[in-house]
Amino acid sequence: MRRHYALSGLVIATAIVAGTAVLRSDAIVVTRAMLASTVSEVFIERDSIVVELEIGAADLPSFRNLLPDGAYEAMGYEPVPWAERLDRFFTEDFVISEDGRHPLPGRLLDLTTRERIKRDEVTGEPIPLAEDEEPEPVVFARLRYDLPPTPPALVFQPPGPDGTGIANIGFVAYHRGIHVNDFRYLGRRERLQLDWEDPWFSQFENRNLRRQFFAPISTFLYIEHNEVRSEVVLRPKDLRPWIDLGLDGSDTIRVEDQQALKARVVEFLSAVNPVTINGVPAEGFLDRVHFIYRNLRTSGVIEPAQDLDVIQATLGVIFVYPVDSLPEEVTVTWELFNDRIPVVPSSASDEAGSLPYLLSEGDNVLRWTNFLTNPKGAGMVEVAAPPSGRVWFILIAVGAVTGLAMTIRRHWLALRHPLTLPLRPAIVLVATTVVAIIAIPRAVRTGVSDAQAQEVLGGLLRNVYRAFDYREEDRIYDTLERSAAGNLLTDIYLETRRSLELANQGGARARVKEIDILDGDYSPLTGRRGFVGTLRWNVMGSVGHWGHIHQRTNQYEARLTVEVVDEQWKITGLELLEEKRI
Repeated sequence: MRRHYALSGLVIATAIVAGTAVLRSDAIVVTRAMLASTVSEVFIERDSIVVELEIGAADLPSFRNLLPDGAYEAMGYEPVPWAERLDRFFTEDFVISEDGRHPLPGRLLDLTTRERIKRDEVTGEPIPLAEDEEPEPVVFARLRYDLPPTPPALVFQPPGPDGTGIANIGFVAYHRGIHVNDFRYLGRRERLQLDWEDPWFSQFENRNLRRQFFAPISTFLYIEHNEVRSEVVLRPKDLRPWIDLGLDGSDTIRVEDQQALKARVVEFLSAVNPVTINGVPAEGFLDRVHFIYRNLRTSGVIEPAQDLDVIQATLGVIFVYPVDSLPEEVTVTWELFNDRIPVVPSSASDEAGSLPYLLSEGDNVLRWTNFLTNPKGAGMVEVAAPPSGRVWFILIAVGAVTGLAMTIRRHWLALRHPLTLPLRPAIVLVATTVVAIIAIPRAVRTGVSDAQAQEVLGGLLRNVYRAFDYREEDRIYDTLERSAAGNLLTDIYLETRRSLELANQGGARARVKEIDILDGDYSPLTGRRGFVGTLRWNVMGSVGHWGHIHQRTNQYEARLTVEVVDEQWKITGLELLEEKRI
């Protein structure tokens, strides 16, 4: 044993005394496995199994045989030599075996205290503590079990009588780097079937322990008003029965070989799994192809490129089929099945959500039918026309005539009082101007009221975002030109495109679903037909790909200048004051 264990025992004993005092007064209620009192990660390689344990205070009694003498005795147990207790731990407590009867020999590699790793509640991935969050001390142990060559299965038994666990253990197992299950509870004896040729297919007999992305190939449809997207997520390795990608005998896909491999996969997929739209075979084009990563919560493009393990390497391929309006029916006929791939998970998504479907050789058509009763339109928002310029002329003319009439009248009256004659016209003109300023409401002077200004700006902003529903740059610019003018076009194009792109999704662009104007302050332009508005708004968007729907809400505050250009309201100035992710 390493000598530092004795010192660790003193620390552990202190943690135990403090921890058990608290545990007597509060029951621990855990709803997610990655938040369990004890977290176990199991790494299975060719010649050994390494188990890493984070043991919380609540479970220390169940793992007492693993602890040094000082900690063991501080818990109130009669002294038993540590070596004897360790042997008992590996043969009776946390047992791993081939057949459920003969435990694999194990040994303790490391034992210490450390802060608990905080984990994402969905994926189980490590995340940083919040600034005001206190770290929790745990006992960390690393164990090694010797493994005979390529056993067909392993049995895991948690501490407890008859293979039924008494500890609160959340666990995840990896076979040669492939995670076999998502974080789940190890509450009883569990059997894991091992596939040494391709660990992707290693799986627990208990189907509740099957990971979400269990299949090596999956396909997805996304239906929108101006396009249909068909996506395929697959391991290049699994295309071997249909196409030679030069992967035989290779453990790694090198960076310099990846572009050529992508091209061959795209060429192959373009010729299979036909898509129809409204019963007519659809002609599409390649949008993107990337090596990607996937977990329970999200997925993303692997950037920068790196050498990839053949077993783990996963490609995402996206084909786009333009449409003029929302289709009535879209189908994909899936053709790639074999003994390794008897089923293919799929889904069809529209603005109402996603409908999953499991394709098989006897049921191989993924079909989307338009059941949307009130689909949100993808067209432009109608922006009210600005008041006609003749209104301004009439107001000015009426004011001039009125002022002239009053001047003439006072001129004749002034004949009776000659001394006041030079002052009367000036007084009348000043009075007329003041009365006009007071009497004519701001809605007349600016052309719009505050409510109308907000409606105009809201419509213009919605149309700016709507322009990015299109893919062609010239069409985006043509649509933007209906809402913005001058040199601002390029600035708005670049800034809006940047704000909608998902940084880790290889150029995928979120589609804006909703804009919420929060508040605004408006003032008229001096000497021009228009107004300046300081506006705050939320933009809600989403993009679906790689089997996930990515949601995004951003909040903006900006000062926008709106003027009448060719008798239309257009944004002519924009100063972004604040942008933040919500």
